[in-house]
Amino acid sequence: MSTPELQPFTRRLNSLITSDHAAADLRRYFGIDALPGTVPFTGSRFEHLAGGGDRPAVADVLTADDLIAVQTLSVKVPARAALDLLESDPAAQLSKLLSSIPSDIDMADADAADLAPGSPADTAWHLLDDQPGIGWVTAGKLLARKRPRLLPVYDQVVRCVLGRPQSFWLTLHAALRADDYALHRRLLALRQSAGVPETVSALRICDVVLWMRHHGEHRETSCVWD
Repeated sequence: MSTPELQPFTRRLNSLITSDHAAADLRRYFGIDALPGTVPFTGSRFEHLAGGGDRPAVADVLTADDLIAVQTLSVKVPARAALDLLESDPAAQLSKLLSSIPSDIDMADADAADLAPGSPADTAWHLLDDQPGIGWVTAGKLLARKRPRLLPVYDQVVRCVLGRPQSFWLTLHAALRADDYALHRRLLALRQSAGVPETVSALRICDVVLWMRHHGEHRETSCVWD
């Protein structure tokens, strides 16, 4: 990981995570301490719908619940691709790859090899991205549902905020581990201060903070990275 690429990426992340708005944005997104009648964002159910995509009984297989869960993040898997991922050869291929991707480790504690080109996670992402009508955003969200502690959501809004490093996974991994895991620890502290359940991963805390800060502006402007 080159220092010129990592340092501005890490600074940008730190500035958003430590902003005065971060905890309030998290509480709003997850509906914490909301007034009666206030509806939280649908994405607040992404991790927890049907018990989560990484629970032991289903951790290595894509389910219909996973396909519904990604809809809470404003994407949809086309019917043909969904059927293939549930019932046909791609389903078996994906299940085999998932069985080789750790499900009980945070990205900050993982080896870079778990995220590198050619790894089972990278191969699974390419398998999903290659399915008709899915694409890079939905592929990433499906994997984030299956491995929420290890693999991040990366969509147009996050890309607009953080740019396009050569490898988003590896750059984020390095940023989380820099300075004795300072960024990872800040995310955990932010989760606690906002009152978000520990079942929500540090990666998802990061994603929600970034999305909440920029999604409105992203819709209204022509962003440089979009």
